[in-house]
Amino acid sequence: MPSRITPVSPSPEPLAAGPSETEAGGLLTLDLAALQENWRRLGQQALPVECAAVVKADGYGCGIEQVGTALVRAGCKTFFVADLSEARRLRPQVQDAAIYVLDGALPGSGPAFAEVNARPVISSLVELAEWDRFIAGSKWHGSAALHVDTGINRLGMSVDEVLALTPRLQKENHGFTLLMSHLACAETPEHPLNQKQIGLFREIRVQFRGVPASLANSSGIFLGDGAHCDLIRPGVALYGVNPTPGKPNPMLPVVGLQARIIQVRPVAKGETVGYGGAWTAKRAARVAIVAVGYADGYPRAASSTDDIAGGEAIVAAKNCPIAGRISMDLMAIDVTDLAEGEARRGEYATLIGGDIGVDDVARFSGTIGYEVLTRLGRRYHRVYRGA
Repeated sequence: MPSRITPVSPSPEPLAAGPSETEAGGLLTLDLAALQENWRRLGQQALPVECAAVVKADGYGCGIEQVGTALVRAGCKTFFVADLSEARRLRPQVQDAAIYVLDGALPGSGPAFAEVNARPVISSLVELAEWDRFIAGSKWHGSAALHVDTGINRLGMSVDEVLALTPRLQKENHGFTLLMSHLACAETPEHPLNQKQIGLFREIRVQFRGVPASLANSSGIFLGDGAHCDLIRPGVALYGVNPTPGKPNPMLPVVGLQARIIQVRPVAKGETVGYGGAWTAKRAARVAIVAVGYADGYPRAASSTDDIAGGEAIVAAKNCPIAGRISMDLMAIDVTDLAEGEARRGEYATLIGGDIGVDDVARFSGTIGYEVLTRLGRRYHRVYRGA
């Protein structure tokens, strides 16, 4: 990691979206300057390779329009989305940047690709034949990526199918602007499948000279030069999730989440809190009820019971445990150890922020940071800072 990072000057007036702060139960803050800095840091890991950005799933829950605008300002020229509807939302924000649609072209979608000026990632010979028919019959000179499966067994053509297309490269307008594959185990650097996939993709890439190639996702960037090829395509790391599990996180935090305290109530020793009576007060307790639940995307799996310690929140600058089952719109936080009056109605409890990151919420919930981010709901008052 380079020792010197160019600071980003924040914009003086943050943008806001969603319901107003007085009408929302939660406040979601998104640091676009940190997002831009993460993109730069990831790019510096693979210089001089181009650094793209994956902004699918509504910019990993952060807002595809705002994320796209910030990354274009940082210098990003290539984006990846999941489907054509995301490409349509993104296009006005990213000017003439390349947009690749990872799910490819559905039957009959060719005219929409032309309208949006997007590029499908082709994953089968049937799909390629449909795409070729559309291109041949239209006046639009669109291009596409070829996706080869090197071992994840998800989307992608077989190695033999892709290699059979190499004679087409002799044509001046062969129509391919990217050759790509996807790593299955990049989060585990020592997994043998990583080197197997890197080696196999290298062999295929040699047959596609002149076509840019892309293999590395967020964690794949940290597997070294062999995975970098011509284009890296980070996703979740842009938004602050650690791409190097088990090591210090090289990314800046992007997302903050606070929940409004709507009541502080006493709970007698021996009484239970929440659905199912799964959490019992072992002493005279106080709980703060906050207006965020699983309908807002906070994982129900972070609930606490008498037998399982769940998630935490920060109230009055102190870490406090969640008490009981998280419900659709509410959760309880045990604030017994705070001084009387430190937890007050109308103030906020921090669910993501401080020493509780997205990865910590994922750990509380037995899931991954990807799921935590992409489930963030639209009921929050959203504040975009820094770009």
